[in-house]
Parts: sequence; structure tokens; C-alpha cells
Amino acid sequence: MSSFADQLRNWAKNPTWRAVAFWLLPAIFLGYFFYQPLLALFNLLISPRWGFSFSELNLNKIWAPLRFTVFQASLSTLLTLVIGLPGAWLFTHFSFPGKRALRTLTTLPFILPTVVVAAGFNALLGPRGWINLGLMLLFNLDSPPIQFLNTFGAILTAHVFYNTTIVIRVVSNAWAKQNIRLTHAAKVLGASPWQTFKEVTLPLLRPSIYAATLLVFLFNFTSFGVVLMLGGPQYATLEVEIYIQALHLLNLPLASVLSILQLVCTLIITIAHRRLSGQQALPISPRAQEIGVRKPRKGFEKILVILLVVALFSLLISPMASLALRSFVKLEPNRGERGEIERGFTLNYYKELGINRRGSLFYVPPIAAARNSFMFALITIVITLFFGLLVAYALQQSSPINNILDPLLMLPLGASAITLGLGFIIVFNRPPFSNINFPILLPIAHSLVALPFVVRTLSPALQSIPYSLRSAAKVLGAPPFRVWREVDLPLMAPSILVAIIFALTISLGEFGASTFLSRPEYPTLPVAIFRYISQPGAMNYGQALAMSTILMVVCAGGILVIERLRLPGKDIF
Repeated sequence: MSSFADQLRNWAKNPTWRAVAFWLLPAIFLGYFFYQPLLALFNLLISPRWGFSFSELNLNKIWAPLRFTVFQASLSTLLTLVIGLPGAWLFTHFSFPGKRALRTLTTLPFILPTVVVAAGFNALLGPRGWINLGLMLLFNLDSPPIQFLNTFGAILTAHVFYNTTIVIRVVSNAWAKQNIRLTHAAKVLGASPWQTFKEVTLPLLRPSIYAATLLVFLFNFTSFGVVLMLGGPQYATLEVEIYIQALHLLNLPLASVLSILQLVCTLIITIAHRRLSGQQALPISPRAQEIGVRKPRKGFEKILVILLVVALFSLLISPMASLALRSFVKLEPNRGERGEIERGFTLNYYKELGINRRGSLFYVPPIAAARNSFMFALITIVITLFFGLLVAYALQQSSPINNILDPLLMLPLGASAITLGLGFIIVFNRPPFSNINFPILLPIAHSLVALPFVVRTLSPALQSIPYSLRSAAKVLGAPPFRVWREVDLPLMAPSILVAIIFALTISLGEFGASTFLSRPEYPTLPVAIFRYISQPGAMNYGQALAMSTILMVVCAGGILVIERLRLPGKDIF
């Protein structure tokens, strides 16, 4: 018996066995709820009951959405770099009034739900948006002069809006950590500012620029809500085509082919991004003197700073501000409204959120959709925190198994939410899940999407805890659980709160998988907003704006807390 106890103690001291123990439950969770649905997509193609044959496959149905997906993702990424790289230069080198607030606000678009983004651009540039209404009033026009919705430009603009913060964050972090002595040495040797940038700064920035480019391309490649809601039916990416084939045409084999094709592409992009992220993490110098932030002194510097601040504000802030303002203003009559129309400030859109005017048995009030979203988010938080802590402790072990399992954990970040939803329908559309009245699969899908972010939040915090503190607690006689409660937990509390907020905002805003998995009696806020936007009438439109504003405020509060509690120098990207 004693030899068995000694053997257990030896196993506990082995980093590989400790890593295996921590990975066990997360690996089972990922294998059952993520990799099993993916394998089901492969199995669907060879299953004889569908009668699917590759010889009968219409290649144009695959090539057309793939070509457009790559084209729009490439062009969107290029435009994002055009805006993001100057923005990274701005935040790295200069201080100006409102810099911290602007940096926080530029981060908000990344976590906003696509339905909120669509509502924001609709409020700014749509047929009933502020700019069109202003131009119609100014020039006495009968129709809106700017046709923004259902255009290719709307897709590109929304993608730049979403992903500019990635370029700013990744590149500015790498730029700020560069050793300024290298640029000083180049100047002493007679190099011009352009030569210094070309020969010193740019080569050091290249890994971070490539990593940001691949990450932006990945999110553009898997974009769904933006293309569906702002681009219109004439623009079909792989995501949108999967959605159409699966839900509208019930062509599951073709949807599976498209899903597998997209998964292969995203897997390649994810692996390339991980390698480049590892390169940019290499230290430039053991004692690097970082770039100092200063106020713009020269005239052209002041002009450039003003232009960049105005450009970032116009692109990233104005749609959100337009959305919030439009939710409090009535400009059009409601359906069936007669007589003189009262225009101006109103709270009716918010008051109507809890009222079922038509008395429909199948109607779910928006306030109930909000309750559903927060209920799903709470379950998502519990799941992701539990598995996220286990994975964070596993990654702390010096074991080669982490090199294998960590990329498998990150794959859900690059996998399509539509692909995930389709796989869930194929695998779990049977008992016991089909017999459960509560849609438990929805928060599980949200957890798969949020788990990589939670792990990347908790892991650096855990690694930053000095081992000497745990050793001192053990010497004083504390058992392992008390060491965790008295040492690890207090020091990790800020990062745990950040992880909770990440899981909350991701769950509240997830739209792709929710379109597959949500039930009519349990709609989420993004699904309810999409329903209201799709229906005619000023009241429906106003209620969609009100719900979008509430969701935006919740996400904004979350990102403010994240910014305050985030570890210095630690970013998720």
C-alpha cells in the first residue's frame, strides 16, 4: 500500500502527468462537443443514406463562394492595415487628450455583436440614418442619396470597423517594446528617418504585422453576420452559403463540404498565426530601452495626430454614437399611426420592450430575450472558468503534451460558428439532448468560442505568480487547496474577472451558432434584434435600436473593466 502511495506521489511530481491530469476533463469536453461534430461533417459526406456523390457535386457552388470569401477577406484586410498601422504609430509615439478613452473605444468594436454593428451603420448611413436624413433635409430630397446597405462597400467598411483594433493592439504593443537604442545607433551612423524605419524598425515589426494580418484575415474569412445583414443576398461567402444550404435549402451534404473546406482554410491560417505570434514574442534585447511617448511638437506631427484621431473617431465611434442617439429619437410614424406625428426625443422604444401589443402566443418579448441571453451567459461563464482554469494550470507545466493539445484548444477560435452550429444539429439532434426542453447546447457552443479567450487571459496571470509564495505557504503547513485559495486565487482575481467579462460579452453577442441552435421560445438578444430589424415599421426598428444600445452599453462596460484590470503588457491577441 505504501509503495502505491509513493508511486502516486512520484506521478504528482512529474510535470507530464500533472499536465495530463489537468488536460483530462477539458480534452473530453472539446472532444465530445467540438471534434465529434466536426467528424460528423466528414461522416455525412460518405454516409449512404444521403445518397451524396462527389461526381454529382456542382463545383461552381463551391468555387463561387470560396472565391468571393478570399477576395473580400483580402481586400478588407488590406484596408484594415491602411487604417490600423497609422493608428498603431499614433498610440505608440504620441500622447494627446483623450488617448486612453479613444484606445478603449477602439477596442469596443471587436467584441460588439454583428447585429449591433449592422444597426449602428444602419442608424448612421442607412435609408433612415442620420447622414441621409440630414442630406435629404438640407437639399430637399425625396429619397436618400447614399445607398450604403446591401453593397460591397458596406461589407468592407464593417470589417475595417471590426478589426482595426487588432492591428492597433498587436503592432503598437510590439512597436512600443522595441529598443530605441537601435534607432539611435542608425541615426548616429548617418541613416535618414526613412532608412532607419526601413532597415531597423520595419524588420522588427514584420512578425507582429504578419501576425495581425493573418488574424484579421481569419476573422474576415469567417465573417457571417456582417455579410448577411449589410451585404445582402447577392453576396455569399462560405459562411453565408453554409447557412443558406443548411437552413433554407436543407442541402446538408453540400453545407458539410463547404464547412470542411472552410475549416481546412481556417486551420492553416490559425497554425500560421500561432507561429508568427511565437516569433513576435521573442525578446529583442535583454535590457531594451522602450520608445518614449511624447506630445506632438512639429506642425506636421500635430496635423497627422489630429487627422488620425478624427479618422478613428469617424470610423469606429460614430456608428455606435449614431445607434445610441437614434434609439432616443422618433422621426417616423409607427404602423397604423394616424394624425399628427410627434417627432423628437422619446423613451417609447425602451418602454415597448416589455409589452406584447399583439397578444401573440408565439411572441417572446425583448426583455425575455435579454433574460435568456444573460442566463446563457451565466452558464457559459461557469463552463469556461472551470475548464479555463484547468487548462491554465496544465499550460504551466513543462510538458511536451502542451505543444500538442494547446493548438487543438485554439482551433475553435478559427472554426466557423456556422460550422459549429451545423455539426451540433447533426450530432445532438437525438436523445438525450433532443428531450431536454432547455437549449443547453447554446451555452455549450458559446463556451467553445469563449474558452480560447479565457485561457489566454488566465494563463499569463497564473504564470506571473512567484513560485516562492506557494513554497512559503507549503512550508507553513498549508494543504494544496488552501494554497490555491490563499495564494493563487487572490492574485488571479483581476484576471478571473476579466475572463468572466470576456465570456459574458462573447456569449451575449454570439450570433452565428445561435441562429442554428436557438429555439423560438428561447431567443437570444442578437437573434431578437435580427428579427426586429428584418420586420417593417418604425416601432420594430426603434425597438431593435433600443435592444442594440443596451447590448452595446453592456459590452462597453465590460471592455472598460477589462482595460482597467488587464495585466500591463498582456493582450489577448
